Amino acid sequence: MKKEFYLSYKQSDFWADFSFVDFSSDYLKAMEGPISKALQAMSELEAGAISNPDENRMVGHYWLRDPDQAPSAELSKAIKSTLNKVKYIANQVHSKTLQSPNGPFTDLLVIGIGGSALGPQFVGKALGHPKSDKLKIHFFDNTDPDGIDLTLSEIGDSLSTTLVLVISKSGGTPETRNGMLEAEHAFSSLGLDFSKQAIAVTGEGSKLHDYSKERQWLDFLPMWDWVGGRTSETAVVGLLPAALQGISLDDFLAGAKEMDILTRNSDFRSNPAAMLALSWHFLTDGNGSKDMVILPYKDRLDLFAKYLQQLIMESLGKECDLSGQVVHQGIAVYGNKGSTDQHAYVQQLREGVPNFFATFIEVLKNREGDSVSVDEEGMSAGDYLHGFLLGTRDALYEKDRKSVTLTILEITPAAIGRMIALFERAVGLYASLVNINAYHQPGVEAGKQAASAILAVRKSVFALMLASPREVMTPLAIAQKIGQPEKATWVFKILQSLAVNEPDQFERLTHNDPLEDQFVSH
Repeated sequence: MKKEFYLSYKQSDFWADFSFVDFSSDYLKAMEGPISKALQAMSELEAGAISNPDENRMVGHYWLRDPDQAPSAELSKAIKSTLNKVKYIANQVHSKTLQSPNGPFTDLLVIGIGGSALGPQFVGKALGHPKSDKLKIHFFDNTDPDGIDLTLSEIGDSLSTTLVLVISKSGGTPETRNGMLEAEHAFSSLGLDFSKQAIAVTGEGSKLHDYSKERQWLDFLPMWDWVGGRTSETAVVGLLPAALQGISLDDFLAGAKEMDILTRNSDFRSNPAAMLALSWHFLTDGNGSKDMVILPYKDRLDLFAKYLQQLIMESLGKECDLSGQVVHQGIAVYGNKGSTDQHAYVQQLREGVPNFFATFIEVLKNREGDSVSVDEEGMSAGDYLHGFLLGTRDALYEKDRKSVTLTILEITPAAIGRMIALFERAVGLYASLVNINAYHQPGVEAGKQAASAILAVRKSVFALMLASPREVMTPLAIAQKIGQPEKATWVFKILQSLAVNEPDQFERLTHNDPLEDQFVSH
């Protein structure tokens, strides 16, 4: 371990070890200018600079844990009043002042996707506990009917006392809208009034906001255009589910604020986010040449890799840089948990393709209370877990596989808040180093537009088949009839889906050539 690369923040119960990165002797010196420039850009962002030129808006998730940092009194007041409202609603539910028509709320169903689900899922798993949770939390985080049915089965008879949060900034996100309509149907089929058990978290004046007002839902809380979904865990998106679950918001936000302060340090060698961003830049040659493997050695953190996948890959995966040049930037992220990964993919990490670097997440405290001995020498299960972490790190390093180790004392709301803030800041700094916009997602929007085009074709196919009962047609013929001959492959996949999911209405007669197979409606 090299002292100069071991950062200790005892007052924050946080440590970062960059010894296993093996920075070259001249790298950090050469990067003094670029990282100083990145830190200055971050300072300007926090001051309210227009940092997302595509949408002409600010990026202000850092203000959420320190409203006094906001660039205007109006924004500061809005953040504080919204936080107070989150706490008020949670207190009303926990005190049983706010109830369902069928009694006190027992369960919480969060309907959202991407940043509106991944953050609350990660935090809920990391900090929740069956014995202390105020509400049992569930998620609709996809438009998969079978997944929705599974979640409804888990809720079971408790649906009558389930509080529902519908989270969508625009209110038009198809997956979230579908989940909401599925939930409404599930409620109505049991004779329950969905509106008396639902809260909207959305942009003011959005489709969802209007929908919730028309149906007189319980309440509405705002999502602001200056907070992106993947950085919204310290906004209402993350805070309301956490508060309802019973997690301390004050501790969580204090931890995030504390890390923000640590990572404003202009001395980049003492700044954990700057050093983390520089390690990514050094280990990937500044162009994503290696993947990032997240290895958290704690069961409670097994969703951390999924959460970081969105934060990092959606932020850094960009085709063009800020000058419009094609650069194809990004860092692929995956991970499991220790020591499960020992028996999953560490074999390849150590001896296979050297196309990655590792990030170990170490938690020093094993559990609340004492541990039993699991061998003759008095070692505990936690001692073994710690041994596997250190052993894996050394085994990888022996094969020239580099790594970063981030250490926390224990899993608490403050510690999780610090970790979220650390990675948010590192993402922003890395984006500056490689000259990209970390705060937009044109690829996501392109995917949504493509899905909309396919759904439009599906509606045309459906209408044509119903208008031509008993007429045998091929996908190619149907594509030509609806004026989309180049979309024959789409038409085949649509017909295949219809024949499986609506067999009483649609039938597939042959199974030889996809574009020439015959389909008929009854």
